[in-house]
Amino acid sequence: MSDLPFKGRVALVTGASRGIGRAVALGLAKAGAHVVITARSLSQLESLDDEIQAAGGQATLLQLDLRKGERIDQLGPTLYQRWEKLDILVGNAGVLGPLSPLGHTTEEGFLGTIDINLNANWRLIRTLDPLLKRSDAGRAIFVTSGASSGKYAYWGAYAASKAGLEALVKSWAEELANTDVRANLINPGATRTQMRAKAFPGEDHATLPAPDELVGLFLELASPQCQRNGAIVNYRDWRDPGHSKTASNATNSSTADL
Repeated sequence: MSDLPFKGRVALVTGASRGIGRAVALGLAKAGAHVVITARSLSQLESLDDEIQAAGGQATLLQLDLRKGERIDQLGPTLYQRWEKLDILVGNAGVLGPLSPLGHTTEEGFLGTIDINLNANWRLIRTLDPLLKRSDAGRAIFVTSGASSGKYAYWGAYAASKAGLEALVKSWAEELANTDVRANLINPGATRTQMRAKAFPGEDHATLPAPDELVGLFLELASPQCQRNGAIVNYRDWRDPGHSKTASNATNSSTADL
């Protein structure tokens, strides 16, 4: 690990037990950051910690259920006691929720999706905003989806949660304009994750980008040099500036940005 651009920086990643969150947490650790990895599964966090240590990185494990708001609220004071700041926040954790007609969606299914994908991120912002402002270059990155457009039938709960998240983060970014903190969103598009497999079980997932292919974009937005603020960055557009959402080698055009 000779090149450590994030040495001395503290990062927190939610949903770090698998998929994109796991890949990003490992990428940040390999780049020198001390990564606070959070998820509900302690065993999967321990597995990631082993991988981080094997790569020469450092992590702190924090078992966290984002459905428990009071636990999220304790994050700011807890991190302050140890580090007095936070340099990077990656709000990655999310749930797919029910894929069904809105008239058939249960209250539990709808509100549960909103609670994890939107409300939990608002709580993260509220408790960690002061710590990010104590950094010389606080960076916050959240994960959205093309479903936020509302143009896909049966995705109502998920779409509403991601549209709300986009509005929330963009509003916060405006509040941060005169500070050293920057907040942005990434739309990964179709990616080889368990959530994608659940949503599209008949898809050939081997053709999709692996989570670790997205790490470079997360590191770019997490860098102190990044001055983007309030942006939604589509991974495929970042990877290939000539990419069109109307065509994809990985999947058909109707689901390319989901």
